[in-house]
Amino acid sequence: MEAFSDGVIAIIITIMVLEMKVPHGASIEVLQPLWPVFLSYVLSFIYVGIYWNNHHHLLHAAKRVSGGILWANLHLLFWLSLFPFITGWMGENHFAATPTALYGVGLLMAALAFWLLQHAIIASDGGEHSLLAEALGNNLKGKLSVFFHAIAIGIAFYLPWLAMACHILVALMWLIPDRRIENALHRGEP
Repeated sequence: MEAFSDGVIAIIITIMVLEMKVPHGASIEVLQPLWPVFLSYVLSFIYVGIYWNNHHHLLHAAKRVSGGILWANLHLLFWLSLFPFITGWMGENHFAATPTALYGVGLLMAALAFWLLQHAIIASDGGEHSLLAEALGNNLKGKLSVFFHAIAIGIAFYLPWLAMACHILVALMWLIPDRRIENALHRGEP
């Protein structure tokens, strides 16, 4: 499951970079209209990297893989696979309201899908006393992420730049890898 997920994530990153079209012309000025496309790519690349990193730790905490975990993982990969589309649409339209709101929907759904995957693993590994449940605790960062993404969707229709600030804030919260699971795994070693 981890190798399959890694492959899908690698393809997502590849598709995102291929969506950035090479400009015609050799002067630096031809790059100026591409800054929204590049900025949206950078933010999405960071998000995909965050999911990849945390997904890696999450799967290492799982003791077994059930059918429910497989489906929850596919659900997450589905939302991540939409990142190239929503990233490209938002960048091409210079962070206009509707594409920015849809970008927020994609980020929100990916966050919820990751939460579902966490809970599928917890349920499969013994519930609230599992290693993963104890490592995550109350999962404040996860709850704040969902909150800020949801708020950003509504804000995008009035102040798209503020919606993007919410998404950047969430990315900054997760940019430093989440060590809760890694630390719990090390504590559990003999």
